[in-house]
Amino acid sequence: MRLAILMLLSLVSLPATADSWVYVGTYTKGESASEGIYVCRLDESTGALSAPVLAAKAVNPSFVAIHPSKPLLYAVCEIGSAAPDSIGLIAFSIGTEGLLTKLNATSAGGAAACHVAVDPTGRFVGIANYTGGSCALYPIQPDGSLGKVGSFHQHTGGSQADSKRQTAPHAHSLNFNQDGTQAFVADLGKDQIVMYDVDHQAATMQPSKQPFLAMPPGGGPRHFSFHPSFHFAFSNLEMTSQVALLHYDSATHSLKLGKVLDTLPASADDTGNSTAECLVHPSGKFVYVSNRGHNSIAAFRFDASDGSFQSIGHTPSQGEIPRGFGITPDGRFLIVGNQQSGNVATLSIDPYTGALSPTGHSVDIDAPVNVRFATF
Repeated sequence: MRLAILMLLSLVSLPATADSWVYVGTYTKGESASEGIYVCRLDESTGALSAPVLAAKAVNPSFVAIHPSKPLLYAVCEIGSAAPDSIGLIAFSIGTEGLLTKLNATSAGGAAACHVAVDPTGRFVGIANYTGGSCALYPIQPDGSLGKVGSFHQHTGGSQADSKRQTAPHAHSLNFNQDGTQAFVADLGKDQIVMYDVDHQAATMQPSKQPFLAMPPGGGPRHFSFHPSFHFAFSNLEMTSQVALLHYDSATHSLKLGKVLDTLPASADDTGNSTAECLVHPSGKFVYVSNRGHNSIAAFRFDASDGSFQSIGHTPSQGEIPRGFGITPDGRFLIVGNQQSGNVATLSIDPYTGALSPTGHSVDIDAPVNVRFATF
């Protein structure tokens, strides 16, 4: 009897639900009413989001990244200026109630900084500048602030496959490998994944022995996501509504192009559609890509044992023009920002099939662009 009472008391003492912070980067210019970076609480049992709160004011903080082990957040400011005194990258500490305190800020070195990532060791921040066609690496100081830029690389030339959008470089994302010794920049204008070796001691990055991987002409690689095994990666092709499987050799720091699949169903009209985000499920079994125009999330099944890769369906994003999305660390939910309709919606992920289904949970945030999670 006593044991039963103790067990009952222990259950009563547990919180009814678990939750974590959800950070949403936004566009603040134009007709948007957003003022910066917003934060919600996620109920991890239901996928419900609390009313969004302005975590920090910033200009066009379109993309954010969370430090892997410390309460720190880094955000790019997607602005046209590349002047030395312009603000293109901001470091924040994460405080009480998820609110952000600015530590420092720096120029991005190139116009329209559109993507930011923290390396897995937590020592560096990397960014990609879309209009500027460049990328940069910054050391993280002990207090979480940004040090002086360690490396800056200006890409040159475009693939010319598309006469309107590929006459110049357009670096669209930067991501790191499993130990932060290599960085991969998806350049939409060049139709390349540009590759850099990262020197942790010097806090610099230089072109890898394989300087780039050529992608399908006219595809426009946008984002890049590693499989948990780090033997594979995936990149969405913005302009042709496709996703590419890539094979990675960590020993030789080399990358090869594999199977390329469409992100739209065969019956869909691809006119006006473009892809945005590409992420791998924590289990490594599924890959997801957002379709802007078709307003859906495309789902794919991947088997690392034999490299098989296939489409498994499309789910409405519960809004218009889905941009960035995040997958919760436990793999249960996909949360997507719908830029044009101004809402952030939660989709449930079936752990066995990878299929998505609406939870009915959504919050209003103007012009959401990016979704990331913090569990500190």
